Amino acid sequence: MAAVREALPEGRYGRSQDERADRKLKIIGSVLGVALLAVIGWFGYAYVAGTDVSAELIKSRIVSDSRAEAHLEVRKDRDADGHCTLRALSEDGGEVGRADFRFDERSERIDEVVTLRTTARATAVELKGCASGG
Repeated sequence: MAAVREALPEGRYGRSQDERADRKLKIIGSVLGVALLAVIGWFGYAYVAGTDVSAELIKSRIVSDSRAEAHLEVRKDRDADGHCTLRALSEDGGEVGRADFRFDERSERIDEVVTLRTTARATAVELKGCASGG
């Protein structure tokens, strides 16, 4: 007696269509994941390397009702010129003073205490940011 088979035994002659599709999706997902990581790394590097002037507010002190002092540590390229913006805040969070301070010295690291004039008594000094150039 002869047995009649309608289909080949499953898994005996290579991969099924679903397994091939799964493998293609895994490869495509891996390639896209690596590309996404590369783009994120590139943006991160461009952000860090593109900043010519950066600063850190070490400490601040309220001197009087019309003045505040801030100790800044500025890091920049030796030949770069730049400025940093500081603002003084009142107790309710309102701005009572703002000033830009230029750093033209030919040095990579500058420690400087700057004085910020205010229109009312300040309770805090905030470093808004730094930029290169004029």
